[in-house]
Amino acid sequence: MTLDSPRPEGQPMFNLKMLIRPAIAWATVALFLVFGSDWMQHLSRHDIGLSLFAWLFFVIVWGSFGVVHEAEELAGLLGEPVGTLVLTLSIVLIEVVLISAVMLGAGDTATLARDTMFAVLMIVLNGVVGLGLLVGGIRHHEQAYNLHGASAFLAVIIPLATIALVLPNFTTSTSDGSLTPVQAVSFSILTIGLYGLFLWLQTGRHKGYFVAPRSDTDENVPEDLPPPPRRPRKGEMLFHLLLLLVNILPIVILSKSLAKVLDYGIAATGAPQSLGGIIIAMLVFTPEGISALIAIRRDQLTRAINLCLGGAASTVGLTVPAVLAIGLFTGKPVVLGLPSASMVLLASTLVLSTLTFSGWRTTMLEGAVHLSMFVVFLVLVFSP
Repeated sequence: MTLDSPRPEGQPMFNLKMLIRPAIAWATVALFLVFGSDWMQHLSRHDIGLSLFAWLFFVIVWGSFGVVHEAEELAGLLGEPVGTLVLTLSIVLIEVVLISAVMLGAGDTATLARDTMFAVLMIVLNGVVGLGLLVGGIRHHEQAYNLHGASAFLAVIIPLATIALVLPNFTTSTSDGSLTPVQAVSFSILTIGLYGLFLWLQTGRHKGYFVAPRSDTDENVPEDLPPPPRRPRKGEMLFHLLLLLVNILPIVILSKSLAKVLDYGIAATGAPQSLGGIIIAMLVFTPEGISALIAIRRDQLTRAINLCLGGAASTVGLTVPAVLAIGLFTGKPVVLGLPSASMVLLASTLVLSTLTFSGWRTTMLEGAVHLSMFVVFLVLVFSP
């Protein structure tokens, strides 16, 4: 059984192997609760700092795979697109918690949320999408997907990303890319309202937009309704929901320790401040990105688009209100406006994504173009 495959119906619901991952994660939590304070005092020793970072990074990524697995099990019970939505929201919740943990630390974190959201958009829209379409094009030549769903995602991503990451640079109330309290509250309500409306349509009236199209017509007209999900046995859904929480909670707890190590490491090495956001983005979206690539390899492009574009929309839709609320309640500065070069790259990515998902099929050419944009993003991180 692969990462993106729900458990076959005849397979037992409980397996002792399910407990190995959360057991190691919770053991790590216990060790950091007991010895963490002493370890944090010796971060100046490079061997200790690197070991702690590698340990926490591995445990959080491995735990994220556990979250993905249980979300995939729930996806098999709930059907599409609700199942993919559970996975996306679970991953974005981890991201929001990590950002919040770092922001509440003692370092300079004014641009962390901006850098993380921008990194997620570049990694997902250019890195994962580019690699996926390139591999899918090589393997399948052309791949069909549901155009309605991709268009709906982009219709939400473009205004949310523009309002959050571009508009703050052009307001006259502030001069540093931040927002006034009135703007922060207004934009948070707007973001939550727009994203909430999208979720309501995605799981209700327009559910068929996010399901793979039929393959028996040349036009690939999408189905009106998704196929019914497998009927769960009694208690099965509650069991996997419990395991989902068991896998998420240690990640949430360990995020504070990782935030301290990451903040110290960036300050000590003089690395670009944006590197912290990139590390968080990679840390959180690695499992989901692998799930999307596996789906593309199996010629399930619609599911991969739901994961990638859904993750991008959820990141902006949920991160912006969370970080602005933290800024308002703690008084910490929150700078959302991107630098000029990053705004150009974001605008180009959004235009390119619109062109890529403007027809019913994709080829490897679109993947190569998106990957080239991702390379530009990586170059600008270290040579702005």
